[in-house]
Parts: sequence; structure tokens; C-alpha cells
Amino acid sequence: MPSPSDGRLVSKGQPGQGQSQGRGQGQAGGAVGSLPSSAPGDFEPNGGHPPRRQSLCSLPRAMAGRHRLLLENAQQLVLVCARGEEYLQRQDAGSLAVLRDASLVVGLDGCIKAVGQADVIRNQFSGATFERVIDCSGKCVLPGLVDAHTHPVWAGDRVHEFAMKLAGASYMEIHEAGGGIHFTVEHTRKATEEELFSTFKHRLERMLRTGSTLVECKSGYGLNLETELKMLRVIERAKQCMDIGISSTYCGAHSVPKGKTAAEATDDIINNHLPKLKELKLTGEICVNNIDVFCEKGVFDLESTRRILQAGKDIGLQINFHGDELHPMKSAELGAELGARAISHLEEVTDEGIKAMARAKCAAVLLPTTAYMLRLKQPQARKMLEEGVIVALGSDFNPNAYCFSMVGALDLPVWGT
Repeated sequence: MPSPSDGRLVSKGQPGQGQSQGRGQGQAGGAVGSLPSSAPGDFEPNGGHPPRRQSLCSLPRAMAGRHRLLLENAQQLVLVCARGEEYLQRQDAGSLAVLRDASLVVGLDGCIKAVGQADVIRNQFSGATFERVIDCSGKCVLPGLVDAHTHPVWAGDRVHEFAMKLAGASYMEIHEAGGGIHFTVEHTRKATEEELFSTFKHRLERMLRTGSTLVECKSGYGLNLETELKMLRVIERAKQCMDIGISSTYCGAHSVPKGKTAAEATDDIINNHLPKLKELKLTGEICVNNIDVFCEKGVFDLESTRRILQAGKDIGLQINFHGDELHPMKSAELGAELGARAISHLEEVTDEGIKAMARAKCAAVLLPTTAYMLRLKQPQARKMLEEGVIVALGSDFNPNAYCFSMVGALDLPVWGT
């Protein structure tokens, strides 16, 4: 599974001990303090041998000067990956790199400067000063969590749909009755950019409080160019002003707009939406990272999905899309063929699709909250891991699955399947 961190730290103790956060910039999905293979092996995988008494960062002399943060005397400090791996697979996913009695230093630039045994760090930074020192005695310092799939920019709510679900209505039945995505689209189109930003900011703050420090954020409740750009501007604004990592995703193919066929919507996206995104990226106004399509029966079929994803890839967007959720669409095979970075949902993925994703190093983003809310079968997480698929989790926060917490997503029983 990918390392659940963008390089920020969350310190957790027993109930009543509280928690604290410190920011340390790293690569998205990389481990806190993840190191090249030549780094000293000052870690202890679960069940491994006690660590050697030296710092993970080779520091030839005492470090003076001013630094932002010192987390000291942690009972455990979880690195996740010991050798700078981008992700863990198969049996390695169950063996995390953990430091005992450790400390960590964050510089003024927000980057992690040193991780290692508490006494070694204490000696190396004996002449340093820190803006903040947190005693982590009895606590475990964890990497910040990565929420790999969210829909956090929208207006209105769909609380009334819960009664429909309890009465037995399926996702597509609600969708076809004018609810679901189309209900949210109507309200999001009417909302001002400032209204959308205000609610989005509040949601991100709640995600941060629950331990998520990097969040993938999608558009997709506009379906026309004007509203999709409004949503992407809101996401871009949050990137610039909020202390949380954001990977932005254009999801204009989240549903077929009312009054259009899937073919017409596909042409509109390829001929109008994507060229505009390319233009705005060149001017620096909006910088989108990924492209998403809801590949599903009654929405965008496999060929429309292929056309949109390839067009997005051609302008430099990474492919990260919804697939094989309600019906087996061969989305996994398509994603592997196109070089997708990730495919989400996968409740109906085939065995052949799982093998294709493993070969292509395409990550499976599993969303246990959605499967639970929609009463879908959980995806074959265990089989994916055994086959060597990179497995990640997301909260799928949206009006239909109102979950801010990756810890809550982790608690659901996806791993038993």
C-alpha cells in the first residue's frame, strides 16, 4: 500500500493525552523521513531487531541555528517505508518501519531535517533553538494520512436521499429520478465562488483535524465549463492559502449533463473543457493534476471514457478515475492500458483487471465508506494485495457519503475481503 503520508506528522497519545501536528514537506505519498537505500538502518520493522543507535540523517557535526519544531522522546515514530519506497506491496504492506524512543526536527522551511534516536538528535541539535518543542513521551508519531479520493466542493445537501436508500432505492434509481449528482449540480451551479470556498475551507479544516494532511479534491458538480472552472478556482485558492496538501482533479465527466447525450458530453469535454484547462495552466491561473471520468453503465461507456482520459493525458494530466463500481466495465484493464496512476472503487473488478493493474503498477483506491452507504459488496482488497496491486484508501467524502475521517474509513472491514 502507498505510504499514508505527504511528509507531515501527527502525534497521537492515549486518551486524554491529546495530539499535535507539525508540518514537514515531503513527496506526495512518500514516507515521513523516507530515505535512500544508503541511509543508516535506524529503524525497526514490526517484529524486527532493535534499532542501532544513530540518526537517520547523517549529520557530521552538531546542528546549531533556529528550527521550527522538535518532536522529542516519542515512544514510537512510524516511518512506514524504511528505504525511500514510494509504496509497499504484498507482505511488505504489513511490516512498517518504526523507530523507538525517537525524535524529529523540522526546519524553518517546513522540511524534515533529522529523524533518529532521541539521544542522538539531542546531541546533534544541542546548540539549536526551536520555535516549538513538543514532548511526545508515551506517544506515537504517525505520518499524516493521505485521503486519496474526495468530492469536497459543492453546495446543498442530499439528506433526504437517505430515506430513499433506507426504502431500498439503489444509487442509479435515485440518479435516474433526478437526485444524486444532478441534485448537487443544480445547487452548485447557483452557488457563488465565495460560498463554495467557505464550505470547502471548513471541510478541509475538519479533514486536517482528523489527521489528513494531503487530500485529492475533485470538481464534478458543474458538468458545464463555467461551473467546473468555478470549482477548480476554489480548489486552487485553497492550495495557495491553506496549510494542507491538495491534489486537484478535473472531473467534468462525473455524469452526463441534462439535455445532452454521453457522446455530446464527451465531445464538449474534449473540444472545450480540456483546451481551456490547458490554457489556464499555461497562464498559471489554475493548475490541475489529474483527470477523472465516471466509467459506468448509463453514464460514460468504455469508449467515451478512453477518449476523455487520453485527451486529458495528452495535455499532461494524470489519469485517476472511477471504475468498475456498479458493473464490471473493464475499467481496470483500460486504466492499465492507458497508464493510469489510480482507479477508484473497483467493487466489480474482474480477476483479469486485478492482474492488469498489478502489471501496470496502477493503484487501486478503495472506498469502504461508499460501499457501506450504497450496500455494495466490498472490493477484493485481499486478492489485490496478494496479486501485487498497489492499494490505497480514500474517504470518498461527498454529499452521498459524508465522511471526513480517514481513520473512519480505515475502521470499515474492507481488508477482510
